Amino acid sequence: MNTDTEAQSPADQVLDAALMHVPFDGWTETTLRAAIADSGVDNALARSLYPRGGVDLALAYHRRGDAMMRDRLAQTDLVALRYRDRIATAIRFRLEAIEDKEAVRRGATLFALPNYSADGARAVWGTADAIWSALGDSSRDINWYTKRASLSAVYSATVLFWLGDDSLNHQATWDFLDRRIEGVMQFEKAKARFQDNPLAKLLLAGPKKLMEKVQKPMAPDDLPGRW
Repeated sequence: MNTDTEAQSPADQVLDAALMHVPFDGWTETTLRAAIADSGVDNALARSLYPRGGVDLALAYHRRGDAMMRDRLAQTDLVALRYRDRIATAIRFRLEAIEDKEAVRRGATLFALPNYSADGARAVWGTADAIWSALGDSSRDINWYTKRASLSAVYSATVLFWLGDDSLNHQATWDFLDRRIEGVMQFEKAKARFQDNPLAKLLLAGPKKLMEKVQKPMAPDDLPGRW
């Protein structure tokens, strides 16, 4: 936790204060009220920063972890690593950014609820996108989606395993992660072999034409302030 409140934004002050209460009260309205009182941030301002209460606090905590991972990746030389090892390193950095498993466990419980499952899925997708972007992914077609979908599945499974892992230095988690990545790699190799088959090429000709139209989502270029 950062105790230098003078250098912190009000949002960070409230979030840091909330982390003291999450293990006991979860990502809830009770936690938000306690965080506002502890942080000294104006109630109206705090509620404007976290209008949906606990779920917005949980999402802010998740985004903070993504940012810490990106910063660490930017400071790490990954050139000598195989691509699969770069991905494993990024996921490891993301998990090592978490100081308290209970905060993640409480978040997993929250995002398992039907009301917030979409928020949880977007958060995991955001992590996968942050990893691929940090590793220099330049795909613009349907591969942009499939890479993030595969990584989202790997990351989600690894987090769930990590939550129950009490091995030394979480070695069991890193072994689990390697197996999950190996599974994805084997699937991709099998897919490539299938697509190289002459009959498969014939059968996939039509769907392939449609998939070629799928492009990475682009930000609107007609927003105010853009030239």
